[in-house]
Amino acid sequence: MNDRTDLFSIGQLARRTGLTVRTIRFWSDLGLLPPTARSPGGYRLYDAAAVARLELLQSLRELGIGLDDARRILDRQASVRDVARAHVRALEAEIRTLRLRRAVLRSITRRDSTTEEWRLMHDLARLSAQERQRIIDDFVTEVFAGLDGSPGAGLAQAMRTMPAELPDEPTDEEVDAWLELAELVADPDFRRRVREMAVAGSAGGDTPPPGPMLRIDSARAALAAGVAPDSDEARAVVDEMVDPALTPEERRKLADEIAAFTDRRVERYWQLIGVLNRREPFPPAVPAAEWLIAALRAAR
Repeated sequence: MNDRTDLFSIGQLARRTGLTVRTIRFWSDLGLLPPTARSPGGYRLYDAAAVARLELLQSLRELGIGLDDARRILDRQASVRDVARAHVRALEAEIRTLRLRRAVLRSITRRDSTTEEWRLMHDLARLSAQERQRIIDDFVTEVFAGLDGSPGAGLAQAMRTMPAELPDEPTDEEVDAWLELAELVADPDFRRRVREMAVAGSAGGDTPPPGPMLRIDSARAALAAGVAPDSDEARAVVDEMVDPALTPEERRKLADEIAAFTDRRVERYWQLIGVLNRREPFPPAVPAAEWLIAALRAAR
């Protein structure tokens, strides 16, 4: 038999390719596999070139390539390489989504989550990278509105350092950080507190008074040792951290200035950002700062 003259029925094509008659007929109806001729009874017949076209179409479909893209390849409107590249990108995005959903499910089982927490996790897993970034951008836009060009704008830019893409294989810690961060930036009290800090920074600088904070390790050591903020021992520690000549009123004023930039939730924000950017964790400073504030206010 000579392939250049042989013609095949749909049934013969089905046996040759392993495809169903219904599938081949469907593709033919769509124009993806035009018949070469018709039998006297009106049945569709296909030559060797049509068989090769069908086998290519079958391979494309097994790779997950849609019918529209397959038509473009078959009609030579696009190369297999170009379409394959597009599908690689699509598959990589799908794989990232599936990995994220797997990580979220692991987090749910580990946390014994409530229905509300499960809903939040599910919603976050379905978001695109751009939509996840928008959560942070919307938070920053609202909190820092009207502060462009001021010292507080530096804090706004720093707070946008949330990575748009979670890693391909997010760890349990990274998923938990994302969930906690999403809850944190949605909290009206947290937004209000960050706004207060931004305004205070715009009025008088970005950070709390630098002198005492540069020596915060002394307060951290006193806190760890259980030194009471209103004790004589605390007074000696504070005298090493600030000018001993400061009056009680000046010390309380300094305490207020430090307190304006001290908040455990804000520090937690930076810790979560660090997890998501895979930075080395930093030791908390807020508990020591709170001890220093209490010690300064206890001055007599």
